[in-house]
Order: sequence, then structure tokens, then C-alpha cells
Amino acid sequence: MIVTVTANTTVDLTVFVPALTKNRTLRATNAIQSMGGKPTDASWILGELGIPSLALGLAAGTTGQKVDAMLRARGVTTDFTWVEGDTRINIIIIDEGDQSHTTITTTTMTIASEDTARLRQRYDSALASASVVVTGGTLPRGLEPSFYVDIIGMARERGVPVIFDAAEPNLSAGLSASPTYVKPNKDELEALVGHSLTTLDSIYAAGRQILDQYGTCPIISLGENGGLAILPDRAYRIPPLSVNVVSPAGAGDGVLAGLAAAIQRRQPIEDGLRLGFATASAVLLQPGTADCHRADVEAFLPQIELLPYP
Repeated sequence: MIVTVTANTTVDLTVFVPALTKNRTLRATNAIQSMGGKPTDASWILGELGIPSLALGLAAGTTGQKVDAMLRARGVTTDFTWVEGDTRINIIIIDEGDQSHTTITTTTMTIASEDTARLRQRYDSALASASVVVTGGTLPRGLEPSFYVDIIGMARERGVPVIFDAAEPNLSAGLSASPTYVKPNKDELEALVGHSLTTLDSIYAAGRQILDQYGTCPIISLGENGGLAILPDRAYRIPPLSVNVVSPAGAGDGVLAGLAAAIQRRQPIEDGLRLGFATASAVLLQPGTADCHRADVEAFLPQIELLPYP
């Protein structure tokens, strides 16, 4: 079973405006609610692809109940740990004029030490039947980056592969526990290494440093430039497909889902890369975060290339 662990569950509200202008009342041309939070996004996508998963994490209030209901409607098994407050809502503003993408995020859950202990108990039980764990994202108030050290470490102690995706400071904390795969984007990778990465060679070198230092394989998403996957004895450049981008929100989470699916099916990780980047391409076509259509994924799958690098 694929297990996803989301500490900071989210509903995304994506709003499209002709132009993002300050000090004005803006009339949206479209608005859509969708899933948010990297691991729950992965479960959401897996549900669309007909692949079962178990979604764990912290949730609260009526927004948390909405997350739970949305996942269950897609066939995802849920077992959230319920806490005080309310699951957050992210507001994503798409400027249709320049295609810029702005996110306003909040933190509204209240986390107590006993809440984390209850989540840990659920997670510990789930690991007994887990084939792979997907975790990452931001943390709500009350949780420190060491949360990821614990979550990843528990899985690795049992020999369960972990796919991890987070930004600093959670990224470096989680890497210290040696997840199997990590999926930073270029900005997250630059924040980790502390300097800009302007060429593919410099991105490769930074990714190779992660592999050498932590034993973790980086799958680096590069937006309009595709991706770069660095494995112990090989590396691949994944060219982007030419698609009409409606919204990029959640595209990287398609890669998480693809990798998890391949591990669950005991397929070569190359199959996971192809499925992941095909799914990411399909997500780009939809206005909602991490939304995609299975038919689009299947159409894009044979078009994904893995080119040896360097």
C-alpha cells in the first residue's frame, strides 16, 4: 500500500484574474477549489489513476472534513488525526496577462504534543503494510523540521522506501534521515545549497552532492525545462512536453505519484519517471491544483523521453 503523510493538509482556492493589480477590486474570470498539500496531492492524483493509497496526516475543522471527503470520493483510504483549529486554505492567484502564479498561504491548525503522538501511532501501524511512503510539504505551527527526521527514519528502519518533497528548512532536516528519493524544484535546490544554479551542469552537480552526502536520489523538477533525475549509476534529463499551460500548481506532485506507483508495482524507477512527468504534464492542462485526467496522462506517457545525462 502507498502511504502518504501530510502534516499540513490544505484546500487550494485557485483564482484567475485578468491582471493582478494592487489597491483595486479584481473580478475573477474563474475560481476552483481543489486538493492541496504535496502528499495529499499525490493521493488525489493516484486516485484519478485508479491506484489505491492510504492518506494519513493532521486535519481539522470543516476544511479538513472537505479534504477527507474529496479524497474518499476518489477512492483514497483516509485515516487523519483530527486536531483543533481548521485545515488551511491556500489562495492561488493566476494572472492571465503574464501567466504569473502567486500563492497566499495560511496556518490555522493548532498542534499539541499529544496530536503528534497519535499521528505517530497511526503511522507506525500503517508501516506494517506500506510499500512506499510519500511525505513532505510545509509544517503547521507546533511542529519542528525534526518531524520529518522522525517520519522518514521510522520508515527507513523498516526498509520502506520514502519519497520526500519539501522546502527549507524542512528539506535539509528530512535529508538527514536519508529518504530514498527527494523531489526539489530548482528554487528549493538553490535554497538548500545556498547559491544560484544557472546551468544544467550546476544543477546536476548539486543533485550529485545530495546523492553522495545522504544516499538519496534527487528527482529535480525544472518547470518549463523539464526535469533531471540522478540515480546511483545513471542520470536522465527529461525534456518537457509542449502543452498549453493553464496552471502549474501541483504539477510536481504528479512526479511524486508516478514514482510511488512504480515502487508499489515493483517496476523500474524509469517507469515511475515516465508516469510522473506524464502526470505532471497532464496537471498543467487543468485549472485546479494537482487536477488531471487519466486519459491525458495515458496520452502523454509514450511521449516522455529519458535522455542519458551527461
